[in-house]
Amino acid sequence: MAKGSKTGKGGAKGARDLSVRVKSARGRKPSSTRWLQRQLNDPYVAAAKREGYRSRAAYKLLEMDDKLHFLKPGRVVVDLGAAPGGWSQVASKRIRAEHGGGHLVAIDINEMEAVAGAHFLQCDFHDDKAPDQIRELIGERGVDVVLSDMAEPATGHRQTDHLRIMALCELALDFAREILAPNGVFIAKVLAGGTEHTLLADMKRDFARVKHVKPKASRADSAEMYVVASGYRG
Repeated sequence: MAKGSKTGKGGAKGARDLSVRVKSARGRKPSSTRWLQRQLNDPYVAAAKREGYRSRAAYKLLEMDDKLHFLKPGRVVVDLGAAPGGWSQVASKRIRAEHGGGHLVAIDINEMEAVAGAHFLQCDFHDDKAPDQIRELIGERGVDVVLSDMAEPATGHRQTDHLRIMALCELALDFAREILAPNGVFIAKVLAGGTEHTLLADMKRDFARVKHVKPKASRADSAEMYVVASGYRG
């Protein structure tokens, strides 16, 4: 019998002693079989189920915050493209939103099950009304952190996927510039592919520190990484 993986602070450690093999089924594409097998053998997927996180992506945010400490108690955080809520769960706990410490606003165009301590706005974050809706929820306080784990559905064409996710990141950056308080932090998913260097140069004009981070929970064979910009000059 395979042993379950163990999780440490901000990540999942170890792997199953026995991997789960998935048989091909009639009508199922080979790519779907490979995806299912990868999910069944992913220690972060197992950890998320065991620890109550809605997605394995929660461990990416946990790891980044363990290293960079941007989700401090009492901070105001906006989570863009929040559904299904894994990042919101992490942010809410770490800023202590449920206990009246920090404030968390989760935004998604799709419905999302409530997260303790979070205010949820079902809207398009780049709608002209979105910044004012956030200000109504947080009052006069500025936003300390803007998070974005958004990605368009993959097409399978690497360059197309790269351009689509970078376009989302640029929209999220424009939004962050509008609502972030001085010294604020912006974190967003990007894909390696060339244009991320242009985005970094753009960020460096507005933020004191900008760098790329690839958490261990990001799959090794994925071009996914995160840009972390801190010290917003406002």
